[in-house]
Amino acid sequence: MAEKVLLIDDEVEFLENLSERMRLRGMNVTTASSGKEAVESIDAEGYDAIVLDLQMPGMDGIEVLRHIRKVNPNMQVILLTGHATLEKGVEAIKLGAMDFMEKPADIDVLTEKIKKAQAKKMVLVETETEAKVKDIIGSKGW
Repeated sequence: MAEKVLLIDDEVEFLENLSERMRLRGMNVTTASSGKEAVESIDAEGYDAIVLDLQMPGMDGIEVLRHIRKVNPNMQVILLTGHATLEKGVEAIKLGAMDFMEKPADIDVLTEKIKKAQAKKMVLVETETEAKVKDIIGSKGW
């Protein structure tokens, strides 16, 4: 099953190149070039993984990550940045980012991280579904 990925970066050329490389690896990629556009896409669609640029004008990656955690805590987020700082990386991990990579991203490493994100999300969703089924069965007295 193809991984459904949202790729968010304000550098349009980087966004186009990376999304094409990901598509060539069989991924279903949607792109967003701003935090606002990303939030709209996240609110409208579900993804296996989100690859998110940390440094963007306007709504930055940390703000987008906070929104993701609020609307879908199971969403797996991999942060990318060309301006990595330990402080921002630690903040992102504390907010629930799955991983943190510096640009330029090695496509093979990124692909592997996306596959792990998809697997982790599937486990989280399955666990959540099992708990809901148990609650329903328990409330019906079956």
